[in-house]
Formats: sequence, C-alpha cells, structure tokens
Amino acid sequence: MATVLADDMAVRTGKAGRRAPLWWAAVALPSAAAVVYTVVTRRLTGDLHYVLAALRTGRAAGYSPSEVFTHRPFFYRWFIAILDRLTSFGGSTPVREALMGAAGVLLAGAAGYALHTALLRWVTRREAALTAGATGLALALAPRNDFLQPEWAAVVLTVFAVAAALGPARPWRGVLLAAPPLGLAVMMKYSTAATAAIGVLLVYAADRGRAVRLALAGAGAAAALFGLSVLAGSHERQWTADMPRINQSALSRTGLHPGPVFDQCVDFLADRAVATPVLLLLPGALLLVLARVRRRRRRAEVLLVAVTAAVAAQAVVVVQGNWFLYHAAQLPVLAAAVWGLAVGGARRSPPWCFGAVSLVYGVLPVLYAELPKGLQRPWEVWAAGLLALAAAAVDARAAGRDPAPATAGRGAARSAVPVALFGVVCLAAAVWPGSPHLVARGKVTETSAQYLEELRSTEREADRIRAELPADAPVLYLAFGDTTYYVGHPARCRYPIATFLQRTRFLPDVTRLPSYRENADCVDHDPAPYAVLERPWFRPGKVDPALWHRIEAVYDCPPGGPEERVVLCTRRHPA
Repeated sequence: MATVLADDMAVRTGKAGRRAPLWWAAVALPSAAAVVYTVVTRRLTGDLHYVLAALRTGRAAGYSPSEVFTHRPFFYRWFIAILDRLTSFGGSTPVREALMGAAGVLLAGAAGYALHTALLRWVTRREAALTAGATGLALALAPRNDFLQPEWAAVVLTVFAVAAALGPARPWRGVLLAAPPLGLAVMMKYSTAATAAIGVLLVYAADRGRAVRLALAGAGAAAALFGLSVLAGSHERQWTADMPRINQSALSRTGLHPGPVFDQCVDFLADRAVATPVLLLLPGALLLVLARVRRRRRRAEVLLVAVTAAVAAQAVVVVQGNWFLYHAAQLPVLAAAVWGLAVGGARRSPPWCFGAVSLVYGVLPVLYAELPKGLQRPWEVWAAGLLALAAAAVDARAAGRDPAPATAGRGAARSAVPVALFGVVCLAAAVWPGSPHLVARGKVTETSAQYLEELRSTEREADRIRAELPADAPVLYLAFGDTTYYVGHPARCRYPIATFLQRTRFLPDVTRLPSYRENADCVDHDPAPYAVLERPWFRPGKVDPALWHRIEAVYDCPPGGPEERVVLCTRRHPA
C-alpha cells in the first residue's frame, strides 16, 4: 500500500511493516496511565455544570431535554442528558463526573480506532497508528475547558465521519455512513459547521470525489436533523433565533474591525497554545509532511487544505466574538493529527529535533504559569512556535540529504518510539494541576489547581444554601450554572437558569425576545417558593429595572454579608 502523501516516493508496507507489540506497548501504557489520571482528576468545567444543572432541575420540573433551555441546541442537550443518565448510578458528584469523563474518553478512543482502521487503506501502518493515536489522545486528554463541550463533541463526530468516508472501498457506501455523524457535528452548536467543513477538507486531501459527495450528503443530513429537532422540540426554532441575540460580543452586534480583530487573533492563538502546546507544533509538523511530497502541485494543494482548515477554525471564533478558548477546540486535535502524520511518515530516521522540542513543550504550560505576570506575553509563545518550526526545518533538511530509500521496517518503527513518547508528554501537558485553566492575552489568570479550589468554595456555598431549604423545595435560580448544579433543587419552569433575564445587564433589547418574556413568566406566574440569587452574576442594580421591581415584588432577598455571594430569597405572602 502506498501512502497517499508520498507521490512517486511510495512507501510500501509489507511483512516488515507489521505492528511490533513491544514498541506499541511502550507508547500505549504511558498513554493509558495519563488517560486514567485525567479521568480521575479532571472534573467538569462550569459550562458543563450549567448544562447539567438545567437538565437536572428542568427534569425535576417535568421537562425533557427536548423542552428545557440550556443555551445549547437540541442534539447536544440529548447527548449530555444521555451521558448523565448513564452515570446516574455513580452517587457522589466527583464519582459521577469521573464516570462521565470515562464515557467521553471511550468515545474519543472509539473515534481514534475508527480513524486508524480507515487510514490503513491510505497510509502506512506507522502513519495510521501515530495519526489516529495522537488524534484520539488529544481528544481524551483535552483541557477541562474543551472536554465534552459542543466543539469537542463536534470534533469526535467529525473524526467518525472522516473515518467512515475513507474506510469503505466503495465511495458512496462510505459517504452514506459518514453523513449522519457529520450532520450531527453541525448540530452540536451550529457554529460547529466549521468543524464539519474541516473534516470534508481532510477527506479532500485524500480523495476529491469522496469529499464532494461527503459535503453534499453532510449538508443534507444537517438540514434533516435540524428539521427533526424543530419537530421534536416546540421551542427549538425560537431558541435558535434568540440565542445569538443574547451574545453582546457577537460579530453581528459589534461589526467587523480588521485591525482589532487581527490583534485579538494573535493573542487568542497564543493563549490557545499555552493551554495546549501541541498547537505550537502544527506549522513544523505541516512542514515535515510537505517535505515528503515531491510534486509541487500536490504540495500546494495540501498546503491550501491546511491553511483553509486553520482559517475556518479561527473564523468561527471571530464570528462568535467571545474569544473563549474552547471555541477553537478543533485546532489542537488537528495539530495532533498532523503531528502524528509527520512523525509516523518519517523515512529512515524520525525527526529527532522536532521530537525534542515536542518533549520540552510538554512541560511548557506548567513552567509558563509559574512565570511572573510581566513575563507572560503572547510574543514569547509565538517565538516558541517559530522554534518548533526551525527544528522541523532542520529535520526536513536532514531527511532530504538522506540517500537511502524510504522504508517502514521494524527498525524504523522502534526508532520512532521515543518521539512518539515525546508526543504523549506534549498532549498530556494540559491536564496537570499546575497547567493553565484560563489564559487571557498571554496571562495565566487561573491554573487547574486554583479552579478546583474555587469549585470547592462554590460547593461549600451551595451546601449552606441547601441547608436552609426544605427537602426538594422548588427554586427559581437567579444564579449561574455552578451554583445551580450544586444546589440541585428542582426548578418550576422550562428556563431553570434565568439566562435571558440576566442578559439585560448588557443588552436592553433582550426584553423584546419571546424567550425573555417566557423566562420572566417564571417570576410572575406560579413562582417557586424560594429563589437563589447569585449577586455577582445577576447584579440586581444592573439588570432591567422593571424586571428587578417584579422580582422584589415576589421575593424577599436578604442583603447578605460581605462574604456571601449567594443568598436565599423567600416568596412574599400575598397582602
């Protein structure tokens, strides 16, 4: 079998190319240990707490995932709801979250295995193993902010779609298998259509005909699935129209200003690379892949595919305007896949310089987080990316001077083991306690350990509120997801978290939305006997004044002490 990237320098796999059990285990065992550690210690991020809180408290009020508002589309709500139900036997919150993490890791592993099976038709065994392995590991060891988010789920589904499209010998059979997961990838958040498009581009790099068929079938599947969601959920069309209107940073509200947007892109990519340093290796890995392509036209085609995919990934971040790191969750996975292809497709000798840089960058996030804030600057991160590119150029030049024919023998496979292990270290960089949890304009604002401590503080505060509540008493939540998640009492309407009400802090015109009026009805009609008010999030003095007067007419909210972020309000008795 000839590698799809090798052109006239075809690398043939034969008896010598069979998988060597010893070197396979040498890479697989450390990878498995990192995954197990991650499952046990990662916990979920606040966005997942928000969705789970809305689903759980909404279900207690009698609403299914089809009918409860979670700020996420229909199919993603059901995805998280199913994972939640599967892990409901876990008992304590940390155990349930670990079980949910294990389920996500199994999905990532299945996607990687499917990709490996499909790639064996197109590339050498070593390329397939390292490309699929790096892809699956990047998904399994994703930072907490990425893991199980709609963007992450869309990447998993897109990997399945790419594998399905490339696996079968008959193109139409593969496309028909790939269309449902590709359509579902779009439906995870709608903006995740960019991730699905990147999947089509990757298929295009292997087979143009399959890519065109996949694009047509995937678009049809996405349209059909959206129609199904509108039929199955009475509010889906309304929420699809209203959700973009409550984002004060969306491009549709702010307009496009090229200069500031470019500056923000530069900072954002540096922040993203601090959280997941494999992104720093993407240009270098691409250089190593292109160095193996002999024909200029083919090289230009592969480069165009890579650049278009990167632009698509960044464009969706710009359009949403919030500059959250997880909006680019597809970029580290793409970087990991290209890294695996670059290392796995090396000729007689693996790229040692590039591999050494990969190892060093495996500890970069922890070291960077320890730097004084004055030394944490985006240009330093970009310089690290240029260093990785220079290391790849040294390896590419050395490979170009190597007169030996390309081989994929047992010796070459064994020599790739250390570099593969360096890649595992780099991919695991995001999961250590000292690794960054939040990064903004080059500054690490919170590490993973600090986030977990803050989570424990939120849980203690919720315990205090829950101790004041009668068992199973319904609650109106004027609080964000973490607080709602830990308080856990049932809601009484389809808007368990008052997101539309809270957004009047920033956008007065939200009051004209149908979803706002329905959310406000939770206050006016059959209100819950208690309300939980999280002042830093809801801000009584900042939300719509008429709304706050209505809330005050229904609930008596104590002022709270200086250390009390959350207070319990009780419903006033009718006069």
